[in-house]
Order: sequence, then structure tokens, then C-alpha cells
Amino acid sequence: MSENNTELKDRVMEARFKQTKITSSFLFVMLLVVGDQVAKGSVVRNMALGEKKPVIDGFFYFHYVQNTGSAFSFLADTSWGIYVLSAISLIFGIIILSGMVFAILHNFNKIGVCLGLIGAGAIGNLLDRFMLHYVIDFLRFDFGSRTFPIFNFADCFAVIGTVLFVIYIIFSGKEFDEFWTILFKKKKKES
Repeated sequence: MSENNTELKDRVMEARFKQTKITSSFLFVMLLVVGDQVAKGSVVRNMALGEKKPVIDGFFYFHYVQNTGSAFSFLADTSWGIYVLSAISLIFGIIILSGMVFAILHNFNKIGVCLGLIGAGAIGNLLDRFMLHYVIDFLRFDFGSRTFPIFNFADCFAVIGTVLFVIYIIFSGKEFDEFWTILFKKKKKES
């Protein structure tokens, strides 16, 4: 009987540990999304649309713009683009966050962090598209006479997560293959 109690306690502890990992992962994502939204709100409260404030004159500025498209203003000139981009962001966010949970539950924590960053970026901009019908961008870098497309923290999270993910795949290919194999087998069993 004590073996059954020990086994039950072990299962309960494992379930609690997994729940804690999932909760921590979502809190990480939520913290990033909240940070992005707070920064955007601060820009809206403290700057006029189109206003540019130098941080490092001639190089880095806060420049408040409203982007109705996606990266590099893709689909910005269409009336329906914001709805397409919102739907894509929602689907992409759900897939990415599901992948994050799967990775964390299977102890692929580095993959989980990468996917969490990408998911936070998708959610941060999705909230803008859903609530405002545009994305608030405000980080501007000038390189001589050229200006890099203006972006926000959500974009940073997505890019950093993607770059880290690519680096992880390049330098930890075997571990990524293991993750992919487990993911594929899991989906195959569920089908």
C-alpha cells in the first residue's frame, strides 16, 4: 500500500511541477506583452503622432507612427489588410504558444524560451491590431541618410526569439531533432 501512496505522491508532484512550468512560461510571455503595451501607451501619452525625439541624435530616435500593415508596412494600403494580419497573428500566436508549452513540458526549455519570445511579439502586435486597427511603432534608427523601418518592442521580441531559435537549431541540431521527433510522434499518435 505504501508503494501505491509513493507512486501517487510522485504523480501529484510531477503534475504540480508541470503546472508550475506552464504557469511560469505564460507569466514570462505576459510580462513581455505588458512591457510592450506599457511602452506603447507611454509613447501615445507623451508624443504626438509623427513626433520624433532624439535619444542619440543622428542615430536613434523615438518616433511615433501608426503602422496599418505588417513588417515594412506590408498590406498597409488595403482596407482589409488589418483583418488578414490579425487572423494570421492570432493563428500564429496560438501555434507558437502551443509549441512553447509542448517544449517546456518535454524539457526543451531553450526552445520554449525562443517560442515564448516569438509568441509575445505576435501577441503584442495582435493586441494593437485588434484594439486600434494599427500597430504603434516608435523605435527608429538612422544610418546616415537611410532609416531602418520603425518598430516596437513586440517586433524586438519576435526577432530576438527567431534569431535565438535559428542559433539553437544550428548549434544544438541533435537536441532540436529530438524535439521535432517527439513533436511529430506525439501528433501522429493523436491523429
